[in-house]
Amino acid sequence: MSSSPATICRDADLHARIRARLADFDVRSLPDDGGPRAAVVVAVIDEGHGADLDGMPQHAGWSVHAALLLTRRSGTLRRHAGQWALPGGRIDAGESPEEAALRELAEEVGLVVEPSCILGRLDDYATRSGFVITPIVVWPGAARELVPNPDEVGKVHRIPLHEFLRADAPMLETLPELAQPVLRMPVGTSWIAAPTAAVLYQFRELCLLGRPTRVAHFEQPAFAWR
Repeated sequence: MSSSPATICRDADLHARIRARLADFDVRSLPDDGGPRAAVVVAVIDEGHGADLDGMPQHAGWSVHAALLLTRRSGTLRRHAGQWALPGGRIDAGESPEEAALRELAEEVGLVVEPSCILGRLDDYATRSGFVITPIVVWPGAARELVPNPDEVGKVHRIPLHEFLRADAPMLETLPELAQPVLRMPVGTSWIAAPTAAVLYQFRELCLLGRPTRVAHFEQPAFAWR
């Protein structure tokens, strides 16, 4: 399926806007205290027309050819089986978050990305399970030939960007035992929980809408604490 010139122009403009907004953003990085650290990839891909959410109304002014790459974790995993996730994993000794992010992207979904495709970072997010997550935003172009690693990934999803601009996002739940609200992001008829939802919400606010927004204070559902 070929893109119209107007679509190509919109996507090129979006690429430039995201890069500029990340370059101007005052990223908050957490100090390394020796605890486990991980990197996740927010991958903006050119082709969203094959997304699992086809048929949903397109948000005005947004190209259907821009999408985010998300996965469903393998059902055989011991922790967080079947949950929504961004490609990513633990940062190995001697690796930068960017190096770890690109390695994990290749290992999990078979997508090899050059460092020049990296657009920037979002804020570090400390999870209840003890990890510090560093989100890396990349734009690898078309991602047609994906090969999910069955040991880690149950399914790969291409979610059109306009799905993250829904009026019912974010979903916030106030619980009496928590000082801050639990954050979720709706997708289709389901929802994605923090920490993944926190990364997606900050990406939406900063990169798509140009609103610098902090998310480190948002809580995660109890099942994500393990």
